[in-house]
Amino acid sequence: MKSTFTSLVAAAALFVSTVKGAQPLYAQCGGNGWSGETACVSGASCTALNEWYSQCLPGSPSSTSNPPGSTTTSPPSGTSDALCGATRTKLKYFGVNQSGAEFGEGKIPGVLGTDYTWPSPTSVDYFVNQGFNTFRIPFLLERLAPPSSGMTGSFNSAYFDGLKTIVSYITGKGAYAIIEPHNYMRYNGAIISDNNAFATFWTNLANQFKSNDHVIFDLMNEPNGIDAGVVYQAMQAAVNAIRKTGATQLILVEGTSWTGAWTWSSSGNAAAFASLTDPNNNVAIEMHQYLDSDGSGTSAQCVSSTIGAERLKQATQWLKDNNKKGFLGEIGAGSNDVCIAAVKGALCTLQTSGSVWIGISWWAAGPWWGTYFQSIEPPNGAAISRILPEALKPFL
Repeated sequence: MKSTFTSLVAAAALFVSTVKGAQPLYAQCGGNGWSGETACVSGASCTALNEWYSQCLPGSPSSTSNPPGSTTTSPPSGTSDALCGATRTKLKYFGVNQSGAEFGEGKIPGVLGTDYTWPSPTSVDYFVNQGFNTFRIPFLLERLAPPSSGMTGSFNSAYFDGLKTIVSYITGKGAYAIIEPHNYMRYNGAIISDNNAFATFWTNLANQFKSNDHVIFDLMNEPNGIDAGVVYQAMQAAVNAIRKTGATQLILVEGTSWTGAWTWSSSGNAAAFASLTDPNNNVAIEMHQYLDSDGSGTSAQCVSSTIGAERLKQATQWLKDNNKKGFLGEIGAGSNDVCIAAVKGALCTLQTSGSVWIGISWWAAGPWWGTYFQSIEPPNGAAISRILPEALKPFL
């Protein structure tokens, strides 16, 4: 895979030198709203991958390709296409993390607009118009359930109103809102060890949203420093509690070791979460995966152009072997050729997995990211110019 990509990039350089003004190999050349160049370099053709995105791919256009800018749909499930070279199935959930309400975690309750903020409706509009349909909304547990009354107490009305407002806006657009406490399995500075309290919190929250079938419950962001079996028991308790409320929506559970896909087995998560059950059979394992050397997402340099596929391989097999569904809740990388190829490899792994992966969410959008290299916040997020058209939109 790596050698193939390298040779194609080399070929693209040759094509660019011979066709002035044409789009290079793998660049966008059409789609709804596209106003740029529609011709491709010699040896490539403008191929419609979905309604929003046509791309310069090697070879001649197929008889089923639509002209640039025309409306089309993703390749039917069960067909092979040029993007991944294998049977590809569209993900049900394709989205972005809308970060901001979890900012200022050292300041509780904090001041809205100073210490934290809620996602922008115009940002949601932008992504919906691009074809995204899922938004993960991080929040702080201590802001929603203040320490003065405990995790099982009443919600802070102002903060909860902010959460309800953005959730209502997203779901009113026909998209899905994933709500998740961004707390790493901590509350008020201590590891959450009371499963009954954790379950009660989720009972209280699920009761508020159970009538909205476009709300998804993500139980806890990135537990770490805790035994996998302990995390599993907390997650199972919360799943059981949510179902007792009558809520039927999708539930996402996360494992220890920052719920990393590449460490799913070595962390103990594979053994612990094999026993996860849901009476509604509507639960998925949420994993996160970054592509830099330590998997932290803090460097814009990826290990290799194939690292995305490599780091998801074992987790994908585990999902298949254990009849589980997966959701890649966070992925991010730099805007360079190696990382873009690595992200494509990761998404090809998801879409050629036989439907064991059901969704993805890029990290991150949000109004306060500034120049952060993974920011996809419109209009000028650092990742918009390349990651959006080259690495994400072809998979919508």
